Amino acid sequence: MKLNSNVICFSLLLWTTLLVTANSDLASDRATLLALRAAAGGRLLLWNLSSSACNWTGVHCVQSRVVELRLPGKGLSGQLPIAIGNLTRLRTLSLRYNALSGPLPSGFAELTSLRNLYLQGNRFSGDIPAFLFSLQNLVRLNLANNNFTGTIPGSITNLTRLATLYLENNHLSGPIPDIGSPTLVQFNVSFNQLNGSIPRGLSSKPKTAFEGNFLCGEPLVSCNGTESENSGSGTKLSGGAIAGIVVGCVLVVLFILILLLFLCKRKGAKKTETRTIVLPRQKEVENPADKATGEGGNTTSSGISGAVKKDTVAKSSGTKKLVFFGNTSRVFDLEDLLKASAEVLGKGTFGTAYKATLETGVVVAVKRLKDVMVPEKEFKEKMEVVGAMDHPNLVPVRAYYFGGEEKLLVFDYMPMGSLSALLHGNRGAGSTPLNWNRRCDIALGAARGIAYLHSKGPGISHGNIKSSNVLLSTSYDARVSDFGLVQLTRPKSTPNRVNGYRAPEVTDAHTVSQKADVYSFGILLLELLTGKAPTNALLNEEGVDLPRWVQSIVQEEWTAEVFDPELVRNQSAEEDMVKLLQLAVDCTVQHPHMRPSMSQMLTRMEELHGHSPEIETDQIHEADVRTYSVDAPSSAND
Repeated sequence: MKLNSNVICFSLLLWTTLLVTANSDLASDRATLLALRAAAGGRLLLWNLSSSACNWTGVHCVQSRVVELRLPGKGLSGQLPIAIGNLTRLRTLSLRYNALSGPLPSGFAELTSLRNLYLQGNRFSGDIPAFLFSLQNLVRLNLANNNFTGTIPGSITNLTRLATLYLENNHLSGPIPDIGSPTLVQFNVSFNQLNGSIPRGLSSKPKTAFEGNFLCGEPLVSCNGTESENSGSGTKLSGGAIAGIVVGCVLVVLFILILLLFLCKRKGAKKTETRTIVLPRQKEVENPADKATGEGGNTTSSGISGAVKKDTVAKSSGTKKLVFFGNTSRVFDLEDLLKASAEVLGKGTFGTAYKATLETGVVVAVKRLKDVMVPEKEFKEKMEVVGAMDHPNLVPVRAYYFGGEEKLLVFDYMPMGSLSALLHGNRGAGSTPLNWNRRCDIALGAARGIAYLHSKGPGISHGNIKSSNVLLSTSYDARVSDFGLVQLTRPKSTPNRVNGYRAPEVTDAHTVSQKADVYSFGILLLELLTGKAPTNALLNEEGVDLPRWVQSIVQEEWTAEVFDPELVRNQSAEEDMVKLLQLAVDCTVQHPHMRPSMSQMLTRMEELHGHSPEIETDQIHEADVRTYSVDAPSSAND
């Protein structure tokens, strides 16, 4: 009996020790996660601090230790704390598509169990630390799309289990180490400043893995046995080439001088034949909501008067007038418009928009077009087509003015501003969030407007669909604006288009197809669902590659993490949210012929909208949202 009691006591003592140790380790992991959250500004990490860390979103535990931490696209910024090295059992760390910066902390050297490290799409800088390549268990390493400098450490050859190495779109220089590991399957170092010859062990990789550098050898052009000529900066030129460049520069300068002299003479000749239109009264007010849309830009213009004061109207052409469409009431003329006080609403792809308040109290929106490429006759013909478009979900064009140097369009004024301003410029305490039903209504209204445009003929498309071109009435009804304007601007204006909305096949903004419109509309749906802006859509902010980011999340079956935190409060709408997400994914597939038409999209959205549940105001925690699966194309990246 005495022996049995000793055994029992020893067993109890052992289990108690193990339990205390486990709790202590988990407490250490919890403290590290909270330190990471504090250092990286994790305001969007809706962690319930009263529950176990193993229940937090993005955290996965095994035997009371954190083994996976996945926080993609969470808006994290700042630098990672050195304390991250306390997660000693961590196997997978995914912090991709955030705004983290600075060097990688030395604490990474302690993550000896790490197998998968995904840090792409951040702003990390400095050298790639050698201690990273002391992690013998690393299988997948993705540091692409950051600001790393220096060389690729030769110690990378220590990673004998490495299967994925992505270093593209950084600022790395020097040669590529001889990485001949047979396990390396996925590899990309494109668009850096690497030089020299490609190691023989990497010669079987595709050309795209090396482009954008100063490299030679298979699979690129041969080094011709003179590797040293390419091992430096890769920019050595022969004497003849340098002489040719000098001569070319001299010719360009002479051409510019001749062109300037010609323009000056032409301008002087016209001065005696022109008169100036000047607006005597003006007011300038910046709309703070539009500043968030990327359309605001520089609002130092002096309103409509300042915009048109340089316009020259040839006396011989007679008096210029506003041209009204259809049955539009002609309650004002050009003189009334030029006397109106104006507020700058924003600067967009096709020009600057103003809110004009006439002396009679009438309020209209006026857009001053820039870089118009067509003559007056063709402009008039295209405006007749635009003016004939009549649909409740389009912003009607009421009139236009075509002057020597000024082209103006007059629209109905939309007092609620743009969807972009409402989504991205109205956050924080005291704001009124867009609930699920309202977002559904806006999406459906925009779809109806675009489908109407497409119904006018196979060659008619919008060409510039984005959230800043979806305006809202006082009842939050969607009105699509700026339709029919893409064919009026010069080709040099096309790079200013918002890249995040543009379909991958579009190379000329003047020939945007209806299927390209569908792609842009799909991006708009993703923006509504995620609350995130696409790439280059916001002023001074980078935005997110929305299709790629959404695909990376849904592949992990963490669909709930995709949605805007303001939407996850409505638990009853989860299934409809996922269905609309699937429609958006269908719209943004790479191949145009695989996308639905807008009429098909409209039918599917109306079916979805028909049984959309009522909004519930009870707030729930993000961790309580169930997970659904969404079909998405596979991706090599995590």
